[in-house]
Amino acid sequence: MGQDPMNLGEMVWTLRANSFSTAWSQVPPAAQTRLIAGIPATVPGCVHTDLMAAGLLDDPYVGLAEHDQDWVGEQTWTYSSVFGLADGGPELTASNVDLECDGLDTVAEVLVNGLPVGRSVNMHRRNVFAVRPLLRVGPNQLEVVFSPALPYLAEQKQLLGSRPHVERDDYNLIRKMACNFGWDWGPRLITAGIWRPIRLRPWSHARLLDVAVHGTARRRDDGVWVGRLSVQAHLTGELRFAALTVRVSGGGVTAEVGVAAADWTTADLDITGVEPWWPHSLGEQPLYDVEIVFHNDTQVLDRVQRRTGFRSVELDTTPDADGDGATFGLVINGEQVFVRGANWIPDDCFVTRVTPERYRERIQQAKDANIDLLRIWGGGIYESKAFYDACDELGVMVWQDFCLACAAYPEEEPFWSEFEAEARDNVMRLSAHPSLVVWNGNNENIWGHDEWHWADLPGGDKTWGEGYYYELFPQLLAELDTSRPYWAGSPSSGSPDIKPNHPNYGCMHIWDVWNQRDYTCYDDYTPRFVSEFGYQGPATFATWARAVEPADRAAGSEVLLAHQKAQGGNDKLNQGIAGHLRLPGEGADDFDDWLFAMQLQQARAVRYGIERWRSWRGHCLGSIVWQLNDCWPVTSWAALDLGTNAAGEPVARRKPLWYALRSAYADQLATLQRDGDAWRLALVNDGRDPWAAEGRFELRSFDGAVLWSQLLARQVPVRSRVDVTITPEHVDVPPGELAIVVTLNGAERLVKLLVEDVDAALPPARFEAAATVTDEGATTVTVTAETFLRSVTLFADRVAEDAWADSAMVDLFPGESHTFVINGAVPSTDADQLTRPPALRSLNDSLVASEAL
Repeated sequence: MGQDPMNLGEMVWTLRANSFSTAWSQVPPAAQTRLIAGIPATVPGCVHTDLMAAGLLDDPYVGLAEHDQDWVGEQTWTYSSVFGLADGGPELTASNVDLECDGLDTVAEVLVNGLPVGRSVNMHRRNVFAVRPLLRVGPNQLEVVFSPALPYLAEQKQLLGSRPHVERDDYNLIRKMACNFGWDWGPRLITAGIWRPIRLRPWSHARLLDVAVHGTARRRDDGVWVGRLSVQAHLTGELRFAALTVRVSGGGVTAEVGVAAADWTTADLDITGVEPWWPHSLGEQPLYDVEIVFHNDTQVLDRVQRRTGFRSVELDTTPDADGDGATFGLVINGEQVFVRGANWIPDDCFVTRVTPERYRERIQQAKDANIDLLRIWGGGIYESKAFYDACDELGVMVWQDFCLACAAYPEEEPFWSEFEAEARDNVMRLSAHPSLVVWNGNNENIWGHDEWHWADLPGGDKTWGEGYYYELFPQLLAELDTSRPYWAGSPSSGSPDIKPNHPNYGCMHIWDVWNQRDYTCYDDYTPRFVSEFGYQGPATFATWARAVEPADRAAGSEVLLAHQKAQGGNDKLNQGIAGHLRLPGEGADDFDDWLFAMQLQQARAVRYGIERWRSWRGHCLGSIVWQLNDCWPVTSWAALDLGTNAAGEPVARRKPLWYALRSAYADQLATLQRDGDAWRLALVNDGRDPWAAEGRFELRSFDGAVLWSQLLARQVPVRSRVDVTITPEHVDVPPGELAIVVTLNGAERLVKLLVEDVDAALPPARFEAAATVTDEGATTVTVTAETFLRSVTLFADRVAEDAWADSAMVDLFPGESHTFVINGAVPSTDADQLTRPPALRSLNDSLVASEAL
């Protein structure tokens, strides 16, 4: 049988800088001696994290430290290790030994015992180098030399010319994570390192090079599900008399098939009685173990194991009957889905710090917000196995971009070959995951070429990536993966004859809201599918507290502005809040009010958009919010920020937007949309069962009096919406003192003011609040209103940085109570702080107080 590989990440590694580099003078003098001698390194890892561990680099997430680390990305770095081989050991008795490098970031030369064995210029692909002739008994030296990325960009620019792109650097001229060079939510931290596992694999006779596993499902007329397992294996070596055996097991089902081996071997197996994999919003997630054994008559040559699920995925693009549009929606196991999604970016600027446990926690946080799809954005990476495993298990679908974003990409060599190798590698690697439901060609590149006037920019007349989106990627997927649909881009109309960001075809991005227009302008759109839209808000207080000194905690401070990467970001925040809430100041004394107002504005804006799209369910079939997560402490579009706690552990804290997503993406939603003098109450059911919606529509004054009401009773089938037109009677109370209240079984209560909050006659906040800590340490806070309270929110992290409340933005009428349940420990001696500002806030605080000034 093939021998187990040697995990070289377990060896002792050293990191050195090349003192003959042209950028050596940029290295801080205090670090030069140690970097010449070498410092301990971690593999997988990257230079920045090794330097921080050695005390040679300040944490770039804190304060202004980001500005002091450009020198790191300008050096030549060498990772070296020594591994011993015993005489008669498998590495020296095998006829072949491969050095498998799953990820090298990015311009790398690999040497074994001082001799070069290969080079890589692509972070996104695996490299395999044959090294058997270079190995010897005793110590063997492995070196990986990383040249800086920026000179490589300059070389490619000299050879191929520049092409349009966003941001500062020509990131489109290197196959490296685009946001490594900075983005409008992330710092410029140009990494290098062995970022994925590296191993030695001895083998003789033959081996499996790569395997793709696809599980699909169909339901027979008698209701029984039949799964089809399709395996494609890429083999090498002596294949005469060899065979491939595929076994699948799970859920009481077992099956097996054998086929003769060839360079490319395909095996298909039908299994009756499987249980289908569903997104969590529609069903369960049964998974099956697959073993692929490569053998000849006398021995097992190689084997791999995968885990998969059985499901069918279609992309419905049926043209409208009137010819003026087309459906765009996912169909899973024959059921049309309204996608309740969020965009995913790398969860850390240093992606090797993201552990399987962290992936699992983040995807659980997404699921807890009723998110059923994550779109892996094309400016990041093809994620690690742990990400997709968690999505498989938790029932969160994945829309996977190929890694191209916001730029024109050259199609000349070496890029075409690198893109082909990268795509082959990742399509094969990710094939088994049932959660992966869409391949997407790029992020905003078709849109950029068509509508951002790239043709008028330097390099606009050169190749720009069209060949990848319409030729290379679809051809490779036709060869390697027909189990899931492909779409050329986000946004894309699906036709070169129709504008790519057309609201009535394909998927669209909506960014004039936030950039120029008020969030109520979402009303101007009735799209078929929105794959990007969003609104900014600052990180939580506890995250800022670890990243910014108290004196710098002000919206207008140099430090906070350094953690705001969007061009004109704070101006857009101020512009957007006008007419909705009071504009807070930007000084240190205003920081609490600024945080609350801007976070609340973000939550409301995004919820407004989601409810708009869901209110047109059927015409619109998806909403993917920008964005779920952050990669450092920042003011951004994320629902989850990224900070640390006292132990230095990463923490993704929930902003008010997270709670808004949970509400707006709930299975049953009641949302009010203005329709002239009337209201359109859209009752949306994306749950698993029919919804018998019963309750009441009320017009109330702020003192709680019901001035007009109407009973509601509607049957809402699964995966559908029902509209109810309501025209309230006139009441002799100013609109600024009125609220609409819709209460329905199975749905969150809806409270909507008839005017914007800033114009409402909100009373001064009067309430009672009591904190209770049980003997087991559980904490609750009960708020009882004496006056109408608007958007009551408990920021538990103001008292204990790891604590968070189970709910937020609660409206209470006089006499009503709400109990917040606190997750995370709060010292009993501090619990009383949860009952007053700055932890306990309502809009009454800022709006009424501002009028009294």
